[in-house]
Amino acid sequence: MWYKYLHKRVSLSNSTKCRIRLYHDDATFGYRVPTKYELPDYTQEELDNRNANAPLLRYVESVRRHGHRAAQIDPLDLMDRDPVGALNPSRYGLKDTQKYPLQGILHLPPSPEPTVPPSTAAPERTETGEGSDVTVSLEKIKKHLMEVYVDKIGFEYMHCPEKNERLWFSHHVETDASSFPRPFEKERQEHIWKLLMRSEELDKFLGKKFPNLKRYGCEGAESMLPALSSLFEVSAKSGISSIVLSLPHRGRLSLLCDPDLLNFSPKALFAKIKGKPEFDPTTAPGATGDVISHLSASRQIPFKSVEGEDRNVEVKILQNPSHLEAVNPVALGVTRAKQMELLKTSPTECQLGDKAMCVQLHGDAAFAGQGVVAESLGLSGLPHFGSGGTVHIIVNNNIGYTTPASLARSSVYSSDIAKMIGCPILHVNGDYPEAVSRAVDIAFRYRQMFRKDVVIDLICYRRWGHNELDEPAYTQPKMYEKIRARKSVPDLYETRLKQQDILSEESASKLRQEYTAYLEEQFSRMESYQPESNMLQVKWKNFVWPAESHADHNPDTGVDKQQLVEIAKASVTLPDNFNIHTRLKRHVASRLKSLDSKVDFATAEAMAFGSLMREGNDIRISGQDVGRGTFSQRHAMFVDQQTESCYIPLNQELGDSAGKLELANSSLSEMAVLGFEVGMSWSNPKLLPIWEAQFGDFMNGAQSMIDTFIVGAQAKWLKQSGIVMMLPHGYDGAGPEHSSCKVERFLQLSNDARTFDTHGEINLTFANPSTPAQLFHLLRRQMKRNYRRPLIIASPKGLLRSPLAASSLDEMTPGTTFQPILETSSSSSAKKVILCSGKHYYTLLEALSKSDKKSSSNISMVRIEELSPFPYSELERGLSKYKNMEEIIWAQEEPFNQGPWSYVKPRIEDVLDQIGYKGNIKYAGRKSGATTAVAVGEWHKKEVDEIIKAALY
Repeated sequence: MWYKYLHKRVSLSNSTKCRIRLYHDDATFGYRVPTKYELPDYTQEELDNRNANAPLLRYVESVRRHGHRAAQIDPLDLMDRDPVGALNPSRYGLKDTQKYPLQGILHLPPSPEPTVPPSTAAPERTETGEGSDVTVSLEKIKKHLMEVYVDKIGFEYMHCPEKNERLWFSHHVETDASSFPRPFEKERQEHIWKLLMRSEELDKFLGKKFPNLKRYGCEGAESMLPALSSLFEVSAKSGISSIVLSLPHRGRLSLLCDPDLLNFSPKALFAKIKGKPEFDPTTAPGATGDVISHLSASRQIPFKSVEGEDRNVEVKILQNPSHLEAVNPVALGVTRAKQMELLKTSPTECQLGDKAMCVQLHGDAAFAGQGVVAESLGLSGLPHFGSGGTVHIIVNNNIGYTTPASLARSSVYSSDIAKMIGCPILHVNGDYPEAVSRAVDIAFRYRQMFRKDVVIDLICYRRWGHNELDEPAYTQPKMYEKIRARKSVPDLYETRLKQQDILSEESASKLRQEYTAYLEEQFSRMESYQPESNMLQVKWKNFVWPAESHADHNPDTGVDKQQLVEIAKASVTLPDNFNIHTRLKRHVASRLKSLDSKVDFATAEAMAFGSLMREGNDIRISGQDVGRGTFSQRHAMFVDQQTESCYIPLNQELGDSAGKLELANSSLSEMAVLGFEVGMSWSNPKLLPIWEAQFGDFMNGAQSMIDTFIVGAQAKWLKQSGIVMMLPHGYDGAGPEHSSCKVERFLQLSNDARTFDTHGEINLTFANPSTPAQLFHLLRRQMKRNYRRPLIIASPKGLLRSPLAASSLDEMTPGTTFQPILETSSSSSAKKVILCSGKHYYTLLEALSKSDKKSSSNISMVRIEELSPFPYSELERGLSKYKNMEEIIWAQEEPFNQGPWSYVKPRIEDVLDQIGYKGNIKYAGRKSGATTAVAVGEWHKKEVDEIIKAALY
C-alpha cells in the first residue's frame, strides 16, 4: 500500500516515480531543489470506505486539523483557548455503540503481542493502518486520536499544500511509537535530566557570583537543551556531518558550557564576564570584541551509530547581533556554502541537506515581529538559496520583553508566519522534556524525508523578566504569580524520575554538587585564563589580519592581454543550436568588436570574473535580475527563446579546472539576501560573493544587515568577509530612490582614521570607479589580497555604455593595478583644481570641453576613485605638483548634506596642510535636501546647470 513509502526516502518503483521540480534555469551552476516524491493515490477499496464512512472521515480529519487547539501545550495554562467543538464525534453523527472500518481513514499503532495463549482466546488482528481492513469501536478511535493530537504535542500539518506531506505526517504520528507518551530508556532519561540540571546549576552559579549580570538564562526553557541534544544525535546518526546553529541570547550560555553539547570553557566565560577579552588582542589590532550573549563556539560532538561506528557531527554556533533574527539568513548562507562544496565534488549523488543542516532558534515575539523572518523563510525553497531544510525551534515565552502575546502579534501562534511556506509546526509543552525530544525526532524525520523547513514551537516561560535584573510583575503580575509558585522544569523532571526509581535523592544531590564544584574550580582559575587566537584556521590558514605588516593591500591584478581576449570571447560564445534573442545578437557583436579598441563595464566585469575563475575561484552574484543586469548590460546568462533553457558561457568555455559562476537571481528581498551572501563569504574565502541592488538606494532595506554584519564583524568577531555590494549610483533625473546609494552612510560607517599611514585596520572599502579598468582591478584585488574585507562599489548606471568611460585592454595587463585617484592630463600650471568622484567627472568634462580654451587650460580635475580608505598619500603626490594652484574645489552631484562632502572635506584639508596650501577648499554641489533628488525634470536640469557653473566658473 502507499503508506509503505512514507517511512524513509527511497528509490520508488516505476508506478511510484519521483519528480524533480523544474525551473527555467535548471541547468545553471548551483541550481538545486529537493527531490519531490509523488506517491500513489488511495486504492479503490480505500476510496470506497472513505465514501461509505464519510462521517468518520470528517471526524478524523477535524481532529488532525484542530487537535492542537485543545492540546496540553501551555505549561502556565494562560493561553486563551475556546472549546473545540470539532473534536466531538457526536457532531458527525457517530455512535459509541458502533464499530467502524478504518481502511483509508485512520492509522492505529501496531498492537502488542497477545498475552493470552492462542489456544484459550483468539487475539485481535494486529494489521492496522489506512490500508488495512481493521474495524474498531468509536471509543478506541477517539482514545487514539486524543492520545496523538490532544496531548503534550500539538500538530499543525493539515495546511501543508502537498498531499504527500500530509499523508506522511498522519501515518507517522498515528503509528510511530515516538509519537506516544511511552517511557524512554533509563540511560536517555538520565541524560535528559543531566542537561536540565547543569543548565539550572549554571544559572544559579552565575546569579550568585555575578549578581548584576544580565545573563539571559535558560530558566523556564531548559527543555531546549534536550531538544538540541536529541537533534544533534539523530543528525549524526543520519550521516549529517555539519550543523550550523543560530540563536538569540536566551539560553546561549547553558548551551555553550554544557560538556555534552558545545563544551565551552566556563573559565573562559567567567574571564569574559570579569572584563577580559575573548581573543588574543596582540593578534587582532583594532578588534573590539562583543558581549557574552553573542559568543560563538564550535565542536565536534561524538556519537555512536547503532552498529557502534563513530558518527561525529560538527556544531558551529554563529555570532549574532542584538538585532533579533538578523542572523537567520547568515546561517542559511553558511550552510549553503558548506553544501556547495559537496555539490561541486559530487553533483549527482549529493542532494541538498545530505551532510549540512541549518538549525535556528528564535524568540516568539521576534519570530512573529521581525520582517527578516519572512524574508528568510522565503529563501528556503529557492534553487540558489536552499540548503535542504532548516529545523526551527521557537523558544516561546508568550511574552516579548514586557509585551504580552496578545499585543505582540495578530496571529494565534507566533509560529503562524511559517505557514507562508506550508511549513509543518509542532507545538510542544516545555514542561515535558521527553515530549520535546519526541517532537524533535518527528520534525527531523520530516526534514530528512522532504528536505523542507519545519518548526518546533517550544512553549515555555521566563522565570525572570527580560533579564535577571528586571521586575516582570510590573506589567505581568498574574503570569509571574504562577511562575513563582511553581517548580522549575529540572525539578519537575527530577521528581518524575524519582517516582519511576530512575533517580534517587542521593544521586541527584551528588551530581548537582559535583557540577557546582566543577564550576567553582573553573571560577578560581579564571584570572589565569589566556585566550587563544583562532580567527584564521582551516580554509583561512593562508590569510592574514589586514593590519599585519605582510598584508598585501595592492597586489598586481593585471592579466595577460591574450587571456583577456579569450575570456571576453568565451563570455559570449554560445552553442550552434542556441536560439538567442534577436536584440542580444547586437550585444554579442558589440562585445567582440570592442576588443579591438576599448571595452565597456560589462566586458571588463566578465574579464575579471573569467580570469578569477581560471585561477580557481568561484563567483556568485545574487540580487534581482543579475543574470542580465538591471540595465540589460551584463547578459552573463542567455535564455534560449524556444526552450527557455539557460546557458552561462563562462561556466562552459573556460575548462573543467576553472571555478564556477553562480547567477543567483533572487527573491525581492534585500536584507535576507544580503545576509545570505555574508554567510557565504564567512564560509569560503575562495568565493567572490556579490550582492547587486537594482538601484543603490534599495540597500536601505538591508541597513541593519550592513550595520551589524558587514561593518563590524571583523572588529566584533574577528570575521573576515570578501562580500561585495554593487550599488548603482548616479544622478540622471530619476528622482528619489533611484539616484543614490547613500554614499554618506558608508563613509560614516567607515573607521578610516585621519592619518597618512597605511589603513590595515579599516573595516570596509568604498570605491566609486569611473572606468571599466578600475572595476576590473577592484574585483580582482578583492580576491588577490591575502586577507578579506567588505567592498562597497558605487557602480555606474549612465556610464555603462559610454564611450568616454571605456578602457583599453592595456589598462588591465600585468603591472597594472587599481588607482585610488585618477588625474586628467591637464598642465601642472593649472590655477584651479577640481576634485570629484565617479560619474560627475564626465558631466564636468563635457561642460569643460564646451568652454573656451583659456578657461579649460587653467582647470585640472582629479577623480578620487577610492574614498575609504582615503588616499592621503596619492592625493598629496597629485596635488603637490600644482604650484600655481589658487583655487581648489570639491564637486559632487549629491546634496550638501549627502554624498562624500562631509567625509572628504577634513581629509582634503589635512592634505592641503601637508603641501602648504593656505586657502580653503570650496564646495560645488546641490544644496541640502530632505530627499535624495528632485523628481521634476526641469528642476533637475536647472540643478545640473547650477552645480556645473559652481565648479567651473
